[in-house]
Amino acid sequence: MTDIILLDGGMGQELIHRAGDNPTPLWSTQVMLDQPDLVRDVHADFFAAGATIATTNTYAVHHDRLVGTGREADFGRLHRTAVSLAREARDSFGSGRIAGAIGPIGASYRADVHPGHDKAVALYSEIARELAPDCDLLICETVVSLAHARAVLEGARTGGKPVWIAISVDDHDGTRLRSGELVADVLPVVEQADAILVNCSAPEVIGDALAVLATGSLPFGAYANGFEQITSDFLQDKPTVDALQARRDFSPQAYAQHALGWVAQGATIVGGCCEVGPAHIAALRDALIAAGHRIV
Repeated sequence: MTDIILLDGGMGQELIHRAGDNPTPLWSTQVMLDQPDLVRDVHADFFAAGATIATTNTYAVHHDRLVGTGREADFGRLHRTAVSLAREARDSFGSGRIAGAIGPIGASYRADVHPGHDKAVALYSEIARELAPDCDLLICETVVSLAHARAVLEGARTGGKPVWIAISVDDHDGTRLRSGELVADVLPVVEQADAILVNCSAPEVIGDALAVLATGSLPFGAYANGFEQITSDFLQDKPTVDALQARRDFSPQAYAQHALGWVAQGATIVGGCCEVGPAHIAALRDALIAAGHRIV
């Protein structure tokens, strides 16, 4: 029997599906502004499905994302609102931890638009200070280059809470980051983190990435996305998620089987990213328990 931490699933896509509105460049942040109760409801549903960690809806709350939206002054309030909604859901459920999400500056999957080290560290530090007081840990998501990993870890550590680094790997080669750099080269960069994961990547390539992470000393895990592929349209400036298509073979049971394979490789933290909903997490919970593992 292995103790497994069960993360929640993809907040942003779940919000878009529930809100029923056309996506905007602000993505899940816009939904939180318009319908904050939906955010709390999604957290609550993931807890009910078996997740033991709620990831705050702060992935895309960056100054650069807010420019030109009329919400530039809401940076701090948006972080506080997201944390508060996660905590409300956790308190109603009666147990669980809160992970403060720190997404990439500039854009997801694009190492080319990430700012220089000093600027990035200052920006990530600002977010860490907003999130850390009311979170149990910080999770730095969709890290796509060595420079990104260095900067976000240094910035997040200023919050004084445990820091997990989640890398995103090439859709066809799980041994490489989306920048093209080797996953193996991340290990010495993040040795001061508290865990390393693979997120927002195709489930089929995650096993290759985990085989590399298993050679390091940190606890490791994974949470995949359910997109067909990351399209060129999504890699443009200020994209919307309607440029991405959900897979048709992404049933809860199929996803659970992927995750059980990661656990067999030694992963102790599993969950889901974009297009992974409460039903997927419930199926994963059931599969883990049936396999003799304990969810913590």
